[in-house]
Amino acid sequence: MIAESIENRVFLPRSFLKNRHLQSVMASARVLIGPHRFLLEHARERILETSSGSRLLAYVSSPPASRGLIVILHGWEGSSSSAYVLAAGAYFYRRGFSVSRLNLRDHGESHHLNEGLFHGALLDETCDAVNALALDAGADPVYLMGFSLGANFALRIAVRHSEKPIRGLRQVFAISPPLDPYKTTLAIDGGSGLYRKYFLKKWRRSLKKKQRLFPHTYNFNKMLRCRTCLELTEKMMTYFPEFPSYRDYFNLYTLSEKSFRDLNVPVRIFISEDDPVIPAEDFLPLAGNRFLTVSRQKFGGHCGFIDFFPYCRWYNDRIAEAIGG
Repeated sequence: MIAESIENRVFLPRSFLKNRHLQSVMASARVLIGPHRFLLEHARERILETSSGSRLLAYVSSPPASRGLIVILHGWEGSSSSAYVLAAGAYFYRRGFSVSRLNLRDHGESHHLNEGLFHGALLDETCDAVNALALDAGADPVYLMGFSLGANFALRIAVRHSEKPIRGLRQVFAISPPLDPYKTTLAIDGGSGLYRKYFLKKWRRSLKKKQRLFPHTYNFNKMLRCRTCLELTEKMMTYFPEFPSYRDYFNLYTLSEKSFRDLNVPVRIFISEDDPVIPAEDFLPLAGNRFLTVSRQKFGGHCGFIDFFPYCRWYNDRIAEAIGG
């Protein structure tokens, strides 16, 4: 279990940084990555083949003497090069950990690796990729860290761990995870237009890239006119006949209090009450147990938790304390 002293830590940023939208925007601001040159200089590309035949792209940075492996999963339409991923990777690399930045299917520069489209229920291939990275680490302890949708994947991997273990997995950390993707999609569409426009722009760009690579398989031209994320999700079901409806699709990666009852690896969730795209009430039914800890903070926005003077991403310090880093 994570030490009680760590649980009592509170994120209290400077007054001008308490705005939830500012925190959320800063999370992806590349000017706030921090020193990451050595992380990138020592990164090697790794193509991971899964049991289903799909391939995922990762970048692995290993110091001369590693204290363990941190596997990082980015958010929806993010990548291994997202600011929050690089910031976390650089933070732990400087502390002597190997860092694997894994791209989910069709994220980053990986669209060409698979003809099939990404969707949020692709848990098996993500588990396989994380386990392959863990096997590469040998006897080193393994820690999984996810952001937003990547945090949802990390939580599901932790749940699956009791049946399909990840070699050496010691702890899982989830920053701003959506528990109910349907409600999160509604929050994106119904909240500030900033988020809806941001995600639609990146999603459209990704779909256009996929269409250029596989023109005989995909034609998204009409779909790209959709004005909300939910509308585009519904239209995309044409390419996923295995899902009777978009609600059935969302249900496949919805998490509830019951989902965490059989955990056998420590899991720590970081969530802010002012997250503009993750409804805070989704976390109210979650009661901590021997393996689950929910760190509810008043401020932080979506994947933010950033403060200045000195600059920090608060969750990195808390995770380092938890793993003895």
